[in-house]
Amino acid sequence: MGADEDGALAEYHRKRDFSRTAEPAGEVTPDDGRLRYVVQRHRASHLHYDLRLEMGGVLASWAVPKGPTLDPSVKRLAMHVEDHPVEYVDFEGVIPKGEYGGGDVIVWDHGTWTPHDTADPVAAVRAGELHADVQGEKIRGRLVLIRRSVAESSEGGDGRESWMLLHKHDEFAVEGWDPEAHPRSVLSGRTNDEVRADPAYHWHSDRPAGSAAESTAEVEVPSGDDLAALDELGAEGTWEVFGRRLKVTNLDKVLFPPGEDGEPVTKRDFLRYVATVAPTSVPYLAGRALNLHRYPSGADAKGFWHKELPSHAPEWIGRWDNPLADADETQTYLVVDEPAALVWAANFGALEWHPWTSRTDAPECPTYALFDIDPGEDTTWDQVLDLARLHRTAFEQLGVRSYPKVTGSRGIQVWVPIDSGPSFDDTRSWVEGVSRTVGRLHPDWVSWKWVKRERGGKARLDYTQNAINKTLVAPYATRPRPGAPVSMPIGWHELDDPDLRPGRWTIRTAPDRLRAVGDLFRGALVDDQDLPAFR
Repeated sequence: MGADEDGALAEYHRKRDFSRTAEPAGEVTPDDGRLRYVVQRHRASHLHYDLRLEMGGVLASWAVPKGPTLDPSVKRLAMHVEDHPVEYVDFEGVIPKGEYGGGDVIVWDHGTWTPHDTADPVAAVRAGELHADVQGEKIRGRLVLIRRSVAESSEGGDGRESWMLLHKHDEFAVEGWDPEAHPRSVLSGRTNDEVRADPAYHWHSDRPAGSAAESTAEVEVPSGDDLAALDELGAEGTWEVFGRRLKVTNLDKVLFPPGEDGEPVTKRDFLRYVATVAPTSVPYLAGRALNLHRYPSGADAKGFWHKELPSHAPEWIGRWDNPLADADETQTYLVVDEPAALVWAANFGALEWHPWTSRTDAPECPTYALFDIDPGEDTTWDQVLDLARLHRTAFEQLGVRSYPKVTGSRGIQVWVPIDSGPSFDDTRSWVEGVSRTVGRLHPDWVSWKWVKRERGGKARLDYTQNAINKTLVAPYATRPRPGAPVSMPIGWHELDDPDLRPGRWTIRTAPDRLRAVGDLFRGALVDDQDLPAFR
């Protein structure tokens, strides 16, 4: 059971043709002190869930036909199957028809685990009983696996061990909890149907584990010729990008002072970045009024909000006349419906872009509920992470999909996509209820005061952005700080990454991140959720 390096994965390798399947070939991997846990929802000949626990350098694995549950009154059949390589924790995609286990696979849950009452989980499995304290995004608390019998191959069985899986009565137990009520991947936010239609990753078994998963999602980028043309311009000129001709100016001007890499960021650098991420960012902006935070003199000068579309905007730029506006309010807003429009806004000095949470065709009906963990002067990063983890638990208990991102400044924000229908009063009330429940768990960390100077250095869980024409910064937008940090989507599991910081990604590192992991906010574009009742 993963104890010897030569034979631990022999059965796994024997069953698979790695010239056909995108599954990782993998090798036995020495434990690094952090035992990983994953559950994959796997539609092969029959739907089942694969529970995998890292031990002895491999993933010990059980096929659970009805899936794990938080309900302690339910006992599940779990068939012990061959060990899998540790790299399998990230596998999501389609196993070809005709291959062993052919079908679609999503990462239904993942996290870490610790063995309970044993220092040797491999020996515990051999003995037939394992107690595992799981820290996942959906499954948390103590799971117990107990061996029941071994199927006899001479009587038509396959020699696999039959086990029983149950959840203990602990603080994480939930009566009636059904895994099928939580069908989306914690890795990509997608369902099995969506992965089957469009696999997001291809696994390269000949690459190191850290770079083996390659995103297959088609991310449009400007052509190499377009970027080369930008580099060839002098201080200003006409740049053709995404089929539009843009007048660009002051290209050598420093917009962001140096960050940790010691290099200032010029307007040319900034426009190159915006052009690179615009095709990914535009779906979060399209069909929505856009508030621009402009810094024409650079990020170290005072910026200002700009909402009215200027009269000199090209005719092809999208726009929306707000029928709800009073005479002294913004009448016509920019609407970024194509990548070139975002590049145009960037050239206009917009270092940040903030889309409305409602669409122009229904401006009083939000399609997102927004959570903003806004740290105070005395709030530590560890406290921000703990508050985010509590929100994660709340969302899981409520059964809603949620998408976190670091802000690129100091905090963490979460977008919850919802079906159009609730009013802003509804979303604000719901977000306030969730946030106040979280805040009650750490009253010494959180202030509900509106005025910042009255908060005593504490964090604010800001629900007030859930109002018409109130906004949060868009995914992939830069922030006006040294080095040009980016508001970057993350997976919930990354809250446990010791290297995570609000400004970890900048315009120089964000494109590589996007190419490596794809658009982790993609599931937020599926606005099909009802706001669950909350008390």
